[in-house]
Amino acid sequence: MEMAGLTKSLEKEHTMTEPTKLVVRYAGGKILKGYTQSFYPNKPTFLLIPFSEMPDSQALQVHMKDLKALFFVRDFEGSPSYDERKHFLEDKSPIGRKVEVAFKDGEVLVGTTVGYDPLRTGFFLYPADGKSNNLRVFVVTTAVRKVRFL
Repeated sequence: MEMAGLTKSLEKEHTMTEPTKLVVRYAGGKILKGYTQSFYPNKPTFLLIPFSEMPDSQALQVHMKDLKALFFVRDFEGSPSYDERKHFLEDKSPIGRKVEVAFKDGEVLVGTTVGYDPLRTGFFLYPADGKSNNLRVFVVTTAVRKVRFL
C-alpha cells in the first residue's frame, strides 16, 4: 500500500476512535511525538502522525527494530521540572511484577509489568509514579541492558 493510501486509511480510523498520544524514542536518541491508532506489540511497524502538523500531516512508518521505547503520554509537554518517583508507595499494591529496567543509554525506569519475556520484541511497563506523564511504556527488548525484578 502506498503512503498516501496508508494515510487515508489511518485518517478514516481516526474518525472512529480516539488516537493515542505517543512519544517515540529511537535507540540512537531521536525523538518523535505524535498520534497512532496502528501500534500492536507483535507488528514490526506502525504509523505515526506527527502532532505538530496534525491533522494534515502525512503518516510516518516507524520500525520497531530501530526503537528504544514508546511512551504513551498524558500530554506532549509533560513537566520538565517534575522529579518522577522511582519507588513504590508502601500503601499501594500494584498489579503485576515490580521491575526496574536499565536501558543501554543509562536511563532507568521503575514500574510494573505483566508480560516480560526477553524473547519478545518488547513489553509494557506501567510507571511506579502514578503522577508520571507516562501512562505506560512499551520497552523494546533490544534497547535494554538489564531487567531486575524488585
